[in-house]
Amino acid sequence: MFDNKNELEARQEILGIVDEYCKKYHNQKQYKEGDRISYASRVYDSKEMMNLVDSALEFWLTAGRYTDEFEKKLGEYLGVKYVSVVNSGSSANLNAFMALTSPLLGDRRIRRGDEIITVAAGFPTTITPAIQYGAVPVFVDVTIPQYNIDVTKLEDALSDKTKAVMIAHTLGNPFDLSAVKAFCDKHNLWLVEDNCDALGSKYTINGEEKFTGTIGDIGTSSFYPPHHMTMGEGGAVYTNNALLNKCIRSFRDWGRDCVCPSGKDNLCGHRFDKQYGELPLGYDHKYVYSHFGYNLKATDMQAAVGCAQLEKFPSFVERRRHNFDRLRAALADIEDKVILPVACENSRPSWFGFLITVKEGIDRKAVVEYVESHGVQTRNLFAGNLIKHPCFDEMRATGEGYRVVGGLDTTDRIMRDTFWVGVYPGMTDEMIDYMAKTIKEAVADFQKGNMRLGLALTLVKEEMK
Repeated sequence: MFDNKNELEARQEILGIVDEYCKKYHNQKQYKEGDRISYASRVYDSKEMMNLVDSALEFWLTAGRYTDEFEKKLGEYLGVKYVSVVNSGSSANLNAFMALTSPLLGDRRIRRGDEIITVAAGFPTTITPAIQYGAVPVFVDVTIPQYNIDVTKLEDALSDKTKAVMIAHTLGNPFDLSAVKAFCDKHNLWLVEDNCDALGSKYTINGEEKFTGTIGDIGTSSFYPPHHMTMGEGGAVYTNNALLNKCIRSFRDWGRDCVCPSGKDNLCGHRFDKQYGELPLGYDHKYVYSHFGYNLKATDMQAAVGCAQLEKFPSFVERRRHNFDRLRAALADIEDKVILPVACENSRPSWFGFLITVKEGIDRKAVVEYVESHGVQTRNLFAGNLIKHPCFDEMRATGEGYRVVGGLDTTDRIMRDTFWVGVYPGMTDEMIDYMAKTIKEAVADFQKGNMRLGLALTLVKEEMK
């Protein structure tokens, strides 16, 4: 097959076949009413598949040239100095938190028993690293219709043990970064933006519009298939702080002190001439460990897919905004029955989903069951109230390991009354319109059912007189 071809020519032939294969067998089918509408899905073409195969043909496998390219291009897109690719969004949050425990940070390092202000209405991995390390999450309530932290509770949550605020931008809607950043600056606290559901969202602070994830000290992203872009699995940690970047890289790469990437040695020229810890003078710097780290790197095959996705990403963001706006306009006539989401002031969200909270008299469960039965996939706002979950059973029983400031009344309401549907870029106007029609039918059907039930109860009472 490859007679009279060099390696480059053979590779181009293979990639050409992959291109044809993808176009023939991976074309997205046309939507027709009645087809199931997922809350999220991958959007890709032959470029992703060709990059994936190209990286496989090199068989480097671990982080390599595609990883370097992705880190560079994501940094350019976000306007941030340092980007580290990791193997998942959860690893990104782990990497970000652990970086803040580094002794290199001096008095500002997070130690066991120190407190991290956060929320319970979100995804567990925002706080899992803190709990597993032995830090104490301090939970405050959120607000509706932004579904983000209630910034009026921040000062109440502060203690002499507070070291950081670590919270997510909910489904693409930025939290009040002006208030949170001012609070952190005032009290010399770290700010970690869990940006896993908000890549591409923007926020104007001090007159300058910036991407979320770049305003705090560290930002994190996830590239799991339902997210704004995908590598299959994958994530990223980014910062403008050189010292934090050193800590992030070390914790990501086994805890190494050395910054040489895999396969490269002695870039600094001092591999064998320094003394570290109580090791012998000249001990190989490649194997000196300054932290108790992990191996959180992604593969180059993941990064190869990410490079192709990143080229399409601005169009993904615009389509998410379009889908959100179209769905909101279509549901405006039932705002007396449900609460529709509202963007945080001074923000331009890259929406991950469309949150709906039913008002009094409407049953969330009944609405969701109707919507699901008519082919529209729904999701709860992740944990709802994380403290209510079995993973908190032991801590709830002892009352140790976390703190709650005030009540979590709104968080509990979200747990009971809120659901969301997708707005991912693969959705067409027809799909958005069908979702809107189905949601409105679900609300109307529930009301009719309640009216019928009310009439029946009235008749029963009349008969009993």
